[in-house]
Amino acid sequence: MLAAAAFALSLAASPDLSWMSGYWLACGNGRETSETWSDPRGGLIVGHTVTLRGQRAGFEYVRIGPHGDGVAFFAQPSGGEAVVFPAVETGDRRLVFENPAHDFPQRVIYSRDGDLLTGRIEGVTDGQPRAVEWRYARAELNARCPA
Repeated sequence: MLAAAAFALSLAASPDLSWMSGYWLACGNGRETSETWSDPRGGLIVGHTVTLRGQRAGFEYVRIGPHGDGVAFFAQPSGGEAVVFPAVETGDRRLVFENPAHDFPQRVIYSRDGDLLTGRIEGVTDGQPRAVEWRYARAELNARCPA
């Protein structure tokens, strides 16, 4: 009974993540990156990222869901163990997650403006600030970048 009450409370605290749902595609710099997010259910949204660069391919499983008293971003690069980034900001169409103890990144940011989803990772590497950003356009499922 207590577990059910705690679960209901975590669902009530979950932000509306429906703005992230869909298939998103970023093309440029010899790289194709697609990010696919499910529709949110039960306070959970699940996704995956596939990056192609030449003959190399990489992937990451991701999810945003209940964690403690709030929500967190869980990243599993190459399907490995999940790294947890608790939310520090949950806005209407912007989410910011942080894990200062992680090597890189320490911060994960998602925002949406119209049919553009921006993903950004930030942190410090070798004492120097570093950031990588992806600008995804909404696309049909399994669309590819032009050759």
